[in-house]
Amino acid sequence: MAQPENGRIHTVVLGASAGGIEALRQLIAELPADFPAAVCVVLHIAPHGPTVLPQILARAGRLPGVQATDGMAAQGGRIHVAPPDCHLLVADGTLRLDHGPRVNGHRPAIDVLFTSAADAYGPSAAGVVLSGVLDDGTAGLMAIKRAGGVTLVQDPEDALYDMMPRSAIEIVTPDRVATAPELGRLLGELASSLPPLDPPHVSHSPTELLVEVDRGSSDDPQPGDVTGLTCPECNGAIWLAETDGIPRLACRTGHSFSLETFAVSQTERVEVALWTALRTLEERAALYRRMAARHRGQGNTRTAERLALQSESAVQHAFVIRDVIDRFDDEEEEGVA
Repeated sequence: MAQPENGRIHTVVLGASAGGIEALRQLIAELPADFPAAVCVVLHIAPHGPTVLPQILARAGRLPGVQATDGMAAQGGRIHVAPPDCHLLVADGTLRLDHGPRVNGHRPAIDVLFTSAADAYGPSAAGVVLSGVLDDGTAGLMAIKRAGGVTLVQDPEDALYDMMPRSAIEIVTPDRVATAPELGRLLGELASSLPPLDPPHVSHSPTELLVEVDRGSSDDPQPGDVTGLTCPECNGAIWLAETDGIPRLACRTGHSFSLETFAVSQTERVEVALWTALRTLEERAALYRRMAARHRGQGNTRTAERLALQSESAVQHAFVIRDVIDRFDDEEEEGVA
């Protein structure tokens, strides 16, 4: 692994998911009070309601924490936290919030922040992948590596959930793998002050929005290969493309997934479909049973018997579906184990 040079980074982007609050607290606690670089954080959180993560991280160490707002200047020695249900990006010394398509099923997504840091700052950016499940952050960390930035990953043995760190280590081969506190101390050695800020620009100008709409509505082929799959978010067609050796699935409107996150999303859709089928069959059985009783009361014996048989058939089909659900759940638990 390459040895990062002291004083080479002015922007640090941190990404975490399950178990990430503890990892973030441990890392932030090691940053010195005069830490000169800007810190931006994405944690996978619920899309609704306020977040107290800025206050949690501020209490964990010696740096102030704020919730990022669109157009806010990225400041050295401050922790900028992505708000719920918005992607966080960095560009031109400012922070941008974006309510665009979910990436890997998340908004905010780690890959979005990391990729923006790679594009904006290249070798002056550092990306850190912490505890979490699945693999959000791997593609973004690879973008930082390709841009010449510093790539750091929490030691899987130190993480409460090791899937995100293990994915990043396997695919990216980061500059350093260490415990969360060790990463914090290393960042303290690598950090430098931000350059003078460029004038902030307004997010989502009409021109930018027109470009996005034109891309989605274009008659030109979408990038990548047609898969025959459908998007778990919008049911649109899915294309497969590869960037930096990492395959990505994306739909026309911009929802994108790693192969791992797409498989999980499909699993969730299968389970929803099975429960919907079960509910429909049970409701069908109840309806036919009620119709049979009504006809029986009116003396229509033959019709009542036919409806009773249809009700029983629906019950038998429901038994089959419930058995499939039970076996499906068992197989998924075995896969996780």
